[in-house]
Amino acid sequence: MVAAAFIGPGTVTTASVTGASFGYSLVWTIVFSVAATVVLQEMSARLGLVTGEGLGEGLREQFDSRVPQFVSVVLVVSAIGVGTAAYEAGNILGGAAGLEVVTGISANVWGPVLGLCAGALLWTGKYEYIERALVGLVGVMVVAFVLDAVLVGPDWSALARGFVPGIPDGALYLVTGLIGTTVVGYNLFLHASSVQDRWDGPGDLPESRTDTVLSIAVGGLITITVIVTAAAAFPAGTELDNVGEMARQLEPLAGTHAKWLFSVGLFAAGFTSAATAPLAGAYATAGALGWEEDLTSTKFRAVWGTIIATGIVFSALDYSPVEVIVFAQVANGILLPIVAVFLIYVMNDEATLGEYTNGTWSNVLGAVVTLVVVWLGIRTLLSIAGVTLL
Repeated sequence: MVAAAFIGPGTVTTASVTGASFGYSLVWTIVFSVAATVVLQEMSARLGLVTGEGLGEGLREQFDSRVPQFVSVVLVVSAIGVGTAAYEAGNILGGAAGLEVVTGISANVWGPVLGLCAGALLWTGKYEYIERALVGLVGVMVVAFVLDAVLVGPDWSALARGFVPGIPDGALYLVTGLIGTTVVGYNLFLHASSVQDRWDGPGDLPESRTDTVLSIAVGGLITITVIVTAAAAFPAGTELDNVGEMARQLEPLAGTHAKWLFSVGLFAAGFTSAATAPLAGAYATAGALGWEEDLTSTKFRAVWGTIIATGIVFSALDYSPVEVIVFAQVANGILLPIVAVFLIYVMNDEATLGEYTNGTWSNVLGAVVTLVVVWLGIRTLLSIAGVTLL
């Protein structure tokens, strides 16, 4: 579920641009991002399994005063609820772009179809069905993107050097972009709630940790293979304007199979994000507002249904709600550091977690990741304000 959530069209696009622009030199960033994501997601899952509550509930209940409670609710609903709705069109159109390359039918036609299929999957209200479908699509991504990278033919020595940290001139924005598409705020809300549907409680923590590490590692592998494909296919410095167009550009370089594999992988990435983003938005909004987090409840379905409907409308019209996206970015830039700090705080609260509080290493790693998350939040807010950093 976690891998399905953070490997979307945005990740594929950022990884493609990274490989085309700077070759293999930023592969190390994915290794760091995976480690950072594991740290935060493990805490989120542990909180959900031990307390039986989601992050939205935890934030709301942490404050005694009504003002902080109100602010936390507004931030969660704005950043996660409104944010996922704003980005849903991009998720849908990303998957539709892959189908367009394969079928020749416009992405604006495929978009609503893909959105409706994602809605039908969530409407079942069966967590096991949703999870199996998403795991299957993650498997499709692994096969498609790994085979694509092999067909294109990477420079193995250059790839090995890419695991050594270093930032080429002008690449800092892509470093933060790759980290930002991996350490995803709404994934923390999704994970804290979804683990309760899969496991029974603290006794299942070892299995949950194993699942978290493996799923995030698989997501990292997918991202690396996309970087490798773009790095091997294009001379360093190539500018990519459209990730769907990248699939077509692969054909003369590596054959029709490479084009189709990339397109199928892009479709799978779009569909998984089109399903998990609304689910995360529903979990976060329901938790923050004190609603029941039941996949079959009317309010829960109304939230994810609104998010998907928004994405379908915008995808059919080929319209990007820029103002709403900017608003969501601002809210997320504020919320993500707050959530990271809250996680560290609550994971050290013995009254809440008892014996399951953080150990020394968890706190050290959490502090490092939190600093990175704070940096990402500051950078996001500054970039929206028009301030450019390196």
